[in-house]
Amino acid sequence: MTMSGTDKGRLVDIKAMMNTAPSGTLHLANTFHTSMMPTQPEMSVVEVHTANQSALSSSPPPVPLGGQTGSTGRERAIRRSWLLSGIIAVNVLILGCALVSGSAFNNVKISTIDLEIFLIIMVILTTVWMLYYVIYTSREDCAVLHKDGHAGPVWLRGGLVIFGICSLLMDVFKMANFIGYMHCDSAVKIVFPVLQCIFILVQTYFLWLHAKDCVQLQRNVTRCGLMLTLSTNLMLWMAAVTDESMHQTVVPPMEGNNTRSFSSFKASGGDNSCMCSHSSCVVFEKAYYYLYPFNIEYSLFASAMAYVMWRNVGRRADEHHHHALRFRLRDMTVGPVVGLVLLIAGLGTFVIYEVDVEQGDLGTRNMALMLHYVVNVVATTLMSVATVAGCAIYRLDRRDCVSGKNPTRSLDVGLLIGASVGQFTICYFTAVAVVATGATGALNALNLAVSLVTIVQLCLQNFFIIEGLHREPFRDNSHQASVFTNPYVLKAHRDELPAKLVDSKSSPSLAVRSVHIAPSAHSTSSSPHHRGLTWKRRVLKDICAFLLLCNVLLWIMPAFGARPQFVNTIGVEFYELTLWVAVVNIGLPFSIFYRMHSVASLFEVFLTS
Repeated sequence: MTMSGTDKGRLVDIKAMMNTAPSGTLHLANTFHTSMMPTQPEMSVVEVHTANQSALSSSPPPVPLGGQTGSTGRERAIRRSWLLSGIIAVNVLILGCALVSGSAFNNVKISTIDLEIFLIIMVILTTVWMLYYVIYTSREDCAVLHKDGHAGPVWLRGGLVIFGICSLLMDVFKMANFIGYMHCDSAVKIVFPVLQCIFILVQTYFLWLHAKDCVQLQRNVTRCGLMLTLSTNLMLWMAAVTDESMHQTVVPPMEGNNTRSFSSFKASGGDNSCMCSHSSCVVFEKAYYYLYPFNIEYSLFASAMAYVMWRNVGRRADEHHHHALRFRLRDMTVGPVVGLVLLIAGLGTFVIYEVDVEQGDLGTRNMALMLHYVVNVVATTLMSVATVAGCAIYRLDRRDCVSGKNPTRSLDVGLLIGASVGQFTICYFTAVAVVATGATGALNALNLAVSLVTIVQLCLQNFFIIEGLHREPFRDNSHQASVFTNPYVLKAHRDELPAKLVDSKSSPSLAVRSVHIAPSAHSTSSSPHHRGLTWKRRVLKDICAFLLLCNVLLWIMPAFGARPQFVNTIGVEFYELTLWVAVVNIGLPFSIFYRMHSVASLFEVFLTS
């Protein structure tokens, strides 16, 4: 440290005063002298102390022990809330399974009326809770502070509305049908469709508005209410599946032209001794049975959305990672065209199959069954090839995998894998029956080929969809640039610059503006935005569109009555009727749901590609 001449003079004067001053003054002078001339070590200490003070001022205050205790208490409360709501769901579902199973068989003294009374109680409780939720959240501003951008996309809610409308029509046909039995049957069969209509209307409105909610108030009540909603929809799904399965379980005899149904089942239309009072009962009954698949899918859609809401209770969702995705069919021709051709051809063969099987002639049934097998083999083979191509493109894709927890994506993956177990079960049981019996002929060979190719197709499609759901969406580079403007330069060259860069009210400081920059001729020809999609994106979208349409075809055929497992009697011969009926009627509803859920998941992959 260097000293100026003035400082040196002051130091001489201070030393002279120290020689003549008393002790107190000497101490003050020493203190002053030390403060005037700090040594190098002391300067280092001062600098370190200052740095420590700065670091302490910028660091967050220490967390008291009570904060950790409060966090642990909140986690315990969340676990207790999940446990309570889970217990409610498990008890309701097990009781419902017992009632549904008992009402389906003749040797159990549980009638359809008992099951419908239980469903009426569940529907009323769930409807009251949903109305309470809507009213409470509309009055409390702090009830819903966050929204999950991934939950309840508009296409999912749109599908819920479409299936809900078809379910309402089904209930209307049910009421019109059961009115003819009022003189000899219970009035519960009229009350249940009426209350189910009200339930569908309230639930559709509830899920359309609140599917994205992350509730922050009354979390325990909300979790229990959502689990009640989930359980009610699953109960309605089980009841509809059981009723529809009893209607479709018709096994042709080994010889002869007459068909027979499984005698252990109760009649699905009610008591056979009760006759309809008007002539339209048969028409209404056929109409509402054809609408059962839509009601089944509505219950499953509502169950999935209620589960996501249950997972989002108390969650502080991050909305910044959600990207707006648009549906466009630009630059796609091969996938949609081939898929549409296969869909139309498959629907034509399905109509032929239904008509020929109803005729009852053995030769006609075998030809219809062979045609049905050929369509399935062709569809699943092409789907497998397309899926392999899509997986190969994923290897060339440089998109990052999504990070962070997402209840919607986790549910999609879980449902995809879980629902495919039903189709796997039927395929493996069929393959074992064909191989073990040593059956020969073109019909049995096609039956075995359908089972094996379907197993391969399910594995490949699951991998393709799950991989696509875990990829970040493509992002188009928009022509935006950050322009740093100097107002003094703008003022001097106002006439030479574009009007977007000139602002007469801007302050004389450096400003940052986002301005659309028109691309040059060279950049226009080479920009992906103007030349269309890249080849990888275009192929992925074609594959997704083709797989989506094929899954629609494979959903329509079993959902609307195709039961080749019963038309081909090899399963009944090998496993006996009771076991084979149980395998098909348990596995097929999951298989039907798998195809519809694959359609929804492929649409999501299509949007992100």
